[in-house]
Amino acid sequence: MIRSLHAEWTKLRTLPSTWWLMAATVLLTTAVAAAAASSLTHDVCPSPAACHEDTVKLSLTGVWLGQSTCLVLGALSMGAEYATGTLRVTLTAMPARGRTLAAKATALSLMTAATGTVAVAAALGTAGLILPLPAPGLRAVAGSVLVLTLVALLGLALATLLRDTAGAITLGLGLLYVVPLLSDLLHSHTWQHRLQRWTPMPAALSVQATRDLDLLPIGPWAGLGVLAAYAVGLLMAGGALFRLRDA
Repeated sequence: MIRSLHAEWTKLRTLPSTWWLMAATVLLTTAVAAAAASSLTHDVCPSPAACHEDTVKLSLTGVWLGQSTCLVLGALSMGAEYATGTLRVTLTAMPARGRTLAAKATALSLMTAATGTVAVAAALGTAGLILPLPAPGLRAVAGSVLVLTLVALLGLALATLLRDTAGAITLGLGLLYVVPLLSDLLHSHTWQHRLQRWTPMPAALSVQATRDLDLLPIGPWAGLGVLAAYAVGLLMAGGALFRLRDA
């Protein structure tokens, strides 16, 4: 397993697109955080105690956009090998397909978690320069990093299932963005509530909330669990197909 992990880590970190996508994740998350924080004036939030907004969650709004580049990174980590045919070389050197996919997932998770930590810290630091922030709390910070990591694994899972980078990215973006937008068009409050609880987003982003938790459609950790179920479930399905079919 160590040799497989080292090989996948080397492949991932030597791809130029990896570093561009990591930088984009940090920049997007930080830029949106600054824009969101700037939307509140000191008249609305003169101090953390007097502010009626969840400023921590507002400062982490950029995760909603930064997750798109994590999805692309995850999809490319497998889809690029299908596109170039180098997956055959990988499987010749490491024929244990389950171990290979596990190594890919581990390397991707480590790199995305590191990037997510920098992105979340930069977002909170930038927002803190614009408006007063209370202590963010471990759940909001760690949960945001986990969201980015799980979205990357979702991209890997979809690319493994579809064997196509573009298809994986398109389907992944649909799950993350289109389905929540469609829920806003529904006239049924019941179905709006169900989609908010059952779809990866915004269920997972409830982990960022630090106040009014009783008003959330789903609990913070339960919402993150919804995204984890999608990512792990699809990754297991992709792994099963990966073992059965030709590269």
